Amino acid sequence: MRRRTRALAVLVAVGLVAPLAACGPGDDGTPVLTWYINPDNGGQADIAASCTEAAGGAYRIQTELLPRDAASQREQLARRLAAKDSSIDIMSLDPVFIAEFAEADFLAPVPSDVADATTQDVVQGAIDASTWKDELVAIPFWANTQLLWYRKSVAEAAGLDMSQPVTWDQIMQAAQDQDKLLAVQGAKAESLTVWINALVEGAGGHILENPEAPADEVKLGLDTDAGKAAATIIGEIGTSGVGGPGLPSEDEPASLTKFQGDRGSFMVNWPFVWSSTQGAVDAGSLDQSLLDDIGWALYPQTMEGDDARPPYGGISLGIGAFGKHTDLAYEAAQCIVSPENQAEYFVTNGNPAASIKAYDDPDVQEAFPMYDVIRDSLDQAAPRPQTPFYNEVSTGLQQTWYPPASVDPDTTPQESTEFITAVLRGERLL
Repeated sequence: MRRRTRALAVLVAVGLVAPLAACGPGDDGTPVLTWYINPDNGGQADIAASCTEAAGGAYRIQTELLPRDAASQREQLARRLAAKDSSIDIMSLDPVFIAEFAEADFLAPVPSDVADATTQDVVQGAIDASTWKDELVAIPFWANTQLLWYRKSVAEAAGLDMSQPVTWDQIMQAAQDQDKLLAVQGAKAESLTVWINALVEGAGGHILENPEAPADEVKLGLDTDAGKAAATIIGEIGTSGVGGPGLPSEDEPASLTKFQGDRGSFMVNWPFVWSSTQGAVDAGSLDQSLLDDIGWALYPQTMEGDDARPPYGGISLGIGAFGKHTDLAYEAAQCIVSPENQAEYFVTNGNPAASIKAYDDPDVQEAFPMYDVIRDSLDQAAPRPQTPFYNEVSTGLQQTWYPPASVDPDTTPQESTEFITAVLRGERLL
């Protein structure tokens, strides 16, 4: 048997089982489906109400709010599912935990007709992130990706044609030549794993070469030309000063603040950048001239001439393996992820759609004028390593590729490979 993650085994062994929520029919006998949602601006609850109405009494969806950070969401769901909690009908899952949950048999198999219906006209990155061992195990809901944001004035002064792909080397050089700062996420956090993965994938490699293997057989693809190319870029940004003195503690909001400042030039970040900057302009804390100076493009190429593989994020819907109404849960999931609901969720909550059709919605196009770049980026996007041992891999990367100024292409890929391999084999601790 394949080994399940140590984390899940510990959760069961020590009996850390959260109180089980009540599950069953409502007062009128209508089956009640519980959807565990991640925090947002109320959009998932609105969709639940809409789909309940559309069901015409066949079922009712109630929502339960998960913790804000992804690790705590995983922990709560894993505890409940390890106890075979039948109250979990639908759950909003971070893509990095899908393989772990699928391997642990926590997810109900996706019927073939549902798989066909929910992957038609869906961006490839969302399908890839919802797949384990060549089978769709979760339903793509909303997707996310990082774009290259740039100050038009800086790009123009550098002579860069931003309608064409640009490389990391080009934007680093453009920023340095003008004494500007490049905004990236160098904090010791999941955002660092996101950056490493995009760079390695953009060089034609993978952090894990056999992600489906048992822990003691996992082979890493870091000590390769692709891994060294990624380390070269991170190390140069860290040592050259172009990342600024705050780079080791810089997360996504901090990157945006740097980009909006007088020395802003280029930034890789998620689409929230646009609505956040618009809101600041409307509130009077930023000038309209800043908003007018912001452009967007596909993620920078790691290797000139090779397509970038932008980061992928978002949420897929998992159906609990122990629920009493899995057939109704899949019916409800199809309603939740309809292109119309995804478009509405995109406009109201700022989370990009996995559905390609949603990008044809006029309201989406008005709210996010870079909608076409987001859509194209999601088709090129590369999910982070899909493995039941994701926590060990990601934490190991953060410990060995940090701070950015210490990253060396001659040593870091090899050292991180040795460390993560030892952790997976139980020879070292994180």
